[in-house]
Amino acid sequence: MAGHSKWANIKHKKAREDAKRGKIFTKLIKEITVAARLGGGDPDSNPRLRAAIAAAKAANMPADNIERAIKKGTGELEGVNYEDVTYEGYGPGGVAIFLECVTDNKNRTTPEIRHLFSKYGGNLGENGSVSYMFNRKGYIVIEKDKADEDTLMEIVLEAGGEDVVDEGETWGVYTDTSSFNAVRDAIEEAGIPMIEAKVSMIPTTYTKLEGSKLQSALKLLDAFENHDDVQNVWTNLDFDESEVQ
Repeated sequence: MAGHSKWANIKHKKAREDAKRGKIFTKLIKEITVAARLGGGDPDSNPRLRAAIAAAKAANMPADNIERAIKKGTGELEGVNYEDVTYEGYGPGGVAIFLECVTDNKNRTTPEIRHLFSKYGGNLGENGSVSYMFNRKGYIVIEKDKADEDTLMEIVLEAGGEDVVDEGETWGVYTDTSSFNAVRDAIEEAGIPMIEAKVSMIPTTYTKLEGSKLQSALKLLDAFENHDDVQNVWTNLDFDESEVQ
């Protein structure tokens, strides 16, 4: 999971910067709206909505914004009709990329995603072209100064989680999808704050890049992260952290 954690750590740093600028609010509102539309407006019976609200609160989104997004999703307020869509493809050096998007216009989003792949030396593939290289897992990120490893491991294993991994500045908690909600709730009940908690696509194999190919791949991933319709970027990229500025 080393490659996953390196890219994840870069994303977490960018997310903190984005949160300060309020940039992340647009993506969070989309996720709340879609979650409410698909599973209803009650977070107690809608795990996806509960996770989206938790992420919004972690980014200091005002409660009124959260409530409006839920009501737009349930139809209580007029709003844009968003849909989930995924894209798969390869970046420079053959690195696999899986994108989860929320859009109100797939006919706009698809060519934009294709253009970004092409611009940075990659190519958009068919559905299924890279997804087989990933396993869907629960993934929770916790700053190291918020919990010691032994305490966290005990909480995670008792709730049905799989492992706690040292990922440098953070702990990475991994679960199967069926136990994700229980593990997240147990960590929350213990009063341990989480940087991120979501069902993720974890690579089964990695592609290591260096030099110009690595820099192009990182630029491509960053471009996807900055695209308004892209909610999550998953990749099997591995690299030496000393090469990242």
